[in-house]
Amino acid sequence: MALWLDSNSEPQTENEKADLAAIAALKVSTALELKAIYRAAKASFALDMLKEAITYCEQGLELSPDNEDLKKLVKLASGKLAEREKHEAEVAKALRGAKDLLSAFEDRGLKIGKAMFRELTGLKKPVLDKSKILHWPVVLLYPEVMSSDIIEDFCETDMFSSHLDIMFSEDCPPLPWDKENEYTRENIELYYEVGSSVCLSKTRILHYLLEGSPGAGAVSIDEEKDSSNYESPTGKGPSRWVKVNEKRTLHDVLKEPNLVIPGIPVFYIVSKSSTFYNKFKSGKWALPQVPGEDTA
Repeated sequence: MALWLDSNSEPQTENEKADLAAIAALKVSTALELKAIYRAAKASFALDMLKEAITYCEQGLELSPDNEDLKKLVKLASGKLAEREKHEAEVAKALRGAKDLLSAFEDRGLKIGKAMFRELTGLKKPVLDKSKILHWPVVLLYPEVMSSDIIEDFCETDMFSSHLDIMFSEDCPPLPWDKENEYTRENIELYYEVGSSVCLSKTRILHYLLEGSPGAGAVSIDEEKDSSNYESPTGKGPSRWVKVNEKRTLHDVLKEPNLVIPGIPVFYIVSKSSTFYNKFKSGKWALPQVPGEDTA
């Protein structure tokens, strides 16, 4: 098609008329195509088909590079897609981390139960470092007064004595409620409870580990299917206290066959010189039940 006409001139030949008709038809066809593309882009965006929406916008902008509607829509779709891909990457990272922790638990023979003392621990979780060593937040409870301390980073290779030596050194002030100064380094003993918890299934452990992370909700629990292995035989039984050998590492204690970790490790500190000591040792003291909380 080669048509050259002066301004305000009229086509004279049949070829010129045919060429003008073809140009007009092409303009109409392009406009219709652009309209159809924009509608397809908007529909794709509304259906959250962002990649398709972007593709339609790009096709439309090839036909009409200055189309403002398409420019706005492709910007919206690209921004939303970037946010989604960022979230998906964060979810995938959180899920990998949770699975790595679960594998670390299994490799060590650790048993995880339902989390306790969430009002103290919040969403604290163990961390697996680059050397594949676990670092735990550890709760220390003083049952005589129901007070607590938290060791934020208790490496599994650390001995209990190394932490207690620091906490109860002569340089540290006495516990504010210990008016008789009974909780000294030489007087304290450390215990953990057995028989009060049951092991969670792998699915429930993953669900717990993902709480508070971008991956929360990425693992769903089928109550009917999961109920069969929710309560492992290990753990649940008569409750009793087991004394901790302070020269052992956290790793060695946590892998004891009768210990079920209630989300994160919890240990109880009592003083041999306290009148409460005999009550605790004889099993006459029990952890107070929080209304509405099932410690199993």
